[in-house]
Amino acid sequence: MKTSNILNALGIILVAFGVILLTPIAVAVMEGEYRSIIPFVTAALTSIILGLLFQKYGGFSRNFDDLRRNEGLLIVSLAWIITAAMGAIPYLFYGLHPLDAYFESVSGITTTGATILTDFSLYPKDFFFWRSLSQWLGGMGIIVLFVAILPQFSVAGRQMFFAEAPGPTEEKVTPRITHTAKALWLVYVLLTVVEVILLVVAGMPLFDAVCNALSTMAAGGFSPHPLSIMGYDNSAVTWIITFFMFLAGSNFALQYRVLMQQKPLALLQSEEFRFYSGIVLLSSGGLCLALLATTQLSFHDSIRDSFFQIVSIITTAGFSSADFALWGVVAQTVLFTVMLVGGCAGSAGGGIKVIRVIFGLKYLKREITQIIHPQAILPIKIDHKSVPDDVQRQMLGFLLFYFVLMICSALAVTVLEGDAAIGLVGTAATIGNIGPGFGEIGPMGSFGGLSVATKIIFIINMIVGRLEIIPFLAMLHPDFWSFRKESPKGLD
Repeated sequence: MKTSNILNALGIILVAFGVILLTPIAVAVMEGEYRSIIPFVTAALTSIILGLLFQKYGGFSRNFDDLRRNEGLLIVSLAWIITAAMGAIPYLFYGLHPLDAYFESVSGITTTGATILTDFSLYPKDFFFWRSLSQWLGGMGIIVLFVAILPQFSVAGRQMFFAEAPGPTEEKVTPRITHTAKALWLVYVLLTVVEVILLVVAGMPLFDAVCNALSTMAAGGFSPHPLSIMGYDNSAVTWIITFFMFLAGSNFALQYRVLMQQKPLALLQSEEFRFYSGIVLLSSGGLCLALLATTQLSFHDSIRDSFFQIVSIITTAGFSSADFALWGVVAQTVLFTVMLVGGCAGSAGGGIKVIRVIFGLKYLKREITQIIHPQAILPIKIDHKSVPDDVQRQMLGFLLFYFVLMICSALAVTVLEGDAAIGLVGTAATIGNIGPGFGEIGPMGSFGGLSVATKIIFIINMIVGRLEIIPFLAMLHPDFWSFRKESPKGLD
């Protein structure tokens, strides 16, 4: 690795992020919350100054054409850790403990939506705007954003783009990676704007519509209302957010082909999208039956809340149209099951991803078949294409380490909190970037009462889960940390 590459790339990212941190000031001015200007100016200046210092010690180089894979992985990992720290600075001015501020910031930028807040009335509107905006930035990806807008990453962006991209496939919608990043952000912005308009038409206040739309398209779940979407008591709003959460959990590259390249069948031709849609329909139907049998909800409310909560959990958005922590065991079991699935590859959703679930099922089917026919050659195909051996190994490795990390985290938290439900569900909710769990950490609860050690574990879960484990696994290998000597001519 070249230290100059890492420092310069991080420096550029921090300067750009510092400029973005000034955005909530516009809300503070419009709402007359002038005291809220200082927190965001302080955070912005800190990020910009730190970024300039990184670039100074890196030699202010703008040439990243020789960026290697391990350098890209490290830059992406450090970028998420450090930008979350910068995003936490404004929260310190509102009385949050430094660990709680970092927890809230990590939860936002990783689009997890797990909150430590207990009393929403203590905070101004710009506070909630930043929570939602941080999720929106993280939903499509911090690195994807900067690859799209910063010319310095026009070549090196490829290594970082795929280190951050959610899913096992390296799918591009255009030949150049910068154009791909711009195309994905174009769809992302367009859908966000459309959702804001529809929410306002449905009767939601403009500020709430903006915040909820930002969090919806990010599959994040932060809402300015303390009761989440349930607090608006508006069926039209609930259905609108359900629809856009479903899109947020779908592959944005395929949505680009539908919206911009006018290929309306692109989504339906995707095996992953069909499987994803099938899970939503079947599990929503099962949950509806469970609610009708165990609650006093009407048929319409059962259908609405079933679809909303299934889509919210499978896409890892984490919004709630009802306090599902009060539902029966059968209903909670259905929700926990889809909690382990996640959204599609290339979406804003977290979790294991539908594509890996499909692969896992086909892999098991092949192994069973080969017990009967040991000489048979049975390639695993997705979308009528054989999955390459290296991708198979990557997906199997991901599934193995995902569950190993989940088990270790769940056991540790169970011991720390003395509660197996918090250990298991809290771990699934944080490593899958879902947000709320059941009980104390349910949709109307808070993570604020957990121990310091548990919060640290959940912070690690959120970051590792968002970056899909692979960058962190790579760092465990000694060869990852081999540094290259700096050359006066910039050559190695």
